[in-house]
Amino acid sequence: MKQMNQARIIFITGTDTGVGKTLLTGLLLRRLRDSHCHALAMKPFCSGSRADTEFLRAAQDRELTLDEISPVSFPEPLAPLLSARKHRRVISLPDVLRSIKCLAARCQCLLIEGIGGLLVPLGEGFTVRDLIARLDCEVIIVSCNRLGTINHTLLTVEALKTTVNKGLKIVLMSHKKEDLSSRWNHRIMAELLAPVPVLPVPFLSGNLAQIKALKNNRKKIQKTLARILD
Repeated sequence: MKQMNQARIIFITGTDTGVGKTLLTGLLLRRLRDSHCHALAMKPFCSGSRADTEFLRAAQDRELTLDEISPVSFPEPLAPLLSARKHRRVISLPDVLRSIKCLAARCQCLLIEGIGGLLVPLGEGFTVRDLIARLDCEVIIVSCNRLGTINHTLLTVEALKTTVNKGLKIVLMSHKKEDLSSRWNHRIMAELLAPVPVLPVPFLSGNLAQIKALKNNRKKIQKTLARILD
């Protein structure tokens, strides 16, 4: 599937769950909207709490409903395929693509936040990687600046080699509690993954679930966000 109605589509995936995908999506969304680009964001699959969906809704000024942002939602914190089987529900890849197409037709840039990592099973016979392949979009891989991220990031890039035809970037998210590897991960990953850009995002303070704090932090790292979106 090609870019829909010429909208720019950026898929934000991660090396794992809890690495900062939602925060980065919110920061990029505010950067685009504050720069007069009509951007929307969605998280097609949501498992467990809908906090991420609610956060993205607030970040785009409540322009979309919760169901538009996350058309496939389950109450259990499980891979979507497992929840779908539990609820005897069939998740269709064409249906998910139609939901994405609908939002892409309404904006200049659509940010899509994935769930978990690249090989998370979404429905019978398809994963996050398969969804990315059908979209033919730009991809941002979010990794956490901690011990183990080199291996996880390299594996994720390797798994995307035959899938991504457009821009690919790595965003290394820092956390409050750094370990020894945090000082060196960016340098070695940039070397090993060249020419793929590896862009570090510093630890951001404040209650980032609040939109005011999100906007303030967006201003602090606007140059980095501009490079990510370049």
